[in-house]
Amino acid sequence: MNYESIKLTIDNKIAVVTINRPDSLNALNAQVFNDLDNVFDFLASKKTVNCVIITGSGEKSFVAGADIKEFSAFSQEQAKELSKRGHLVFQKIENLNKPVIAAINGFALGGGLELALSCHIRYASENAKLGLPEVTLGLIPGYGGTQRLPKLIGKGIANEMIFSAKMISAEKAKSIGLVNEVFSLEDLIPKSIELASQIAKNSPAGIEKAIKAVNASENDNGMDSEINYFGELFSQEDFKEGVSAFIEKRKPVFN
Repeated sequence: MNYESIKLTIDNKIAVVTINRPDSLNALNAQVFNDLDNVFDFLASKKTVNCVIITGSGEKSFVAGADIKEFSAFSQEQAKELSKRGHLVFQKIENLNKPVIAAINGFALGGGLELALSCHIRYASENAKLGLPEVTLGLIPGYGGTQRLPKLIGKGIANEMIFSAKMISAEKAKSIGLVNEVFSLEDLIPKSIELASQIAKNSPAGIEKAIKAVNASENDNGMDSEINYFGELFSQEDFKEGVSAFIEKRKPVFN
């Protein structure tokens, strides 16, 4: 499939989605949202893909925010539609039936950080800078940042980041739980692929239900969801293969 603003590669059950607008530091615009929408629809149905990595082109930026020039003259209703569009695409990533790893290779600001927040796991390079600068424009994060960030790092620290609009380093982001690990820029993608390869060996059915159960933890019925997903997996071939492999002392081979 061809995309205007992103590159897609698939190898050994791992898909790498690269946002490819280096001249604008990979800023989000309507075309990027359209391409992300389409590529994640494709990946959801691609049975030969077990894990996804998303990153930015070049060595400076993951995604340096939204393309402000594109919406600077929007009306209130157009702005609401823009926000809804971002929410829908990022929710699609968050609810994908396979894990998504954000490989943050530089600036992850505004919508770029919100994109990373919609991913299940975040790795960062040592040169990464993360922040939500929207209030410097008289705005707020509009693609889920005010909702996902407090749940991830706590309300107080999230408020500090949002209200101050300050950028933080990759090491600081790791210390507050915003990213999982920090690597050199050269090691970022190899380490992301290493994790993705480990994930790809495990049960696709189990991982899909795990994603749903973890996402359901934000709801009042999260415990019930876990019980139901746990029970449903007993009827899956992956469970039968996993148990057989354990008893037979061999590595499981999942379809």
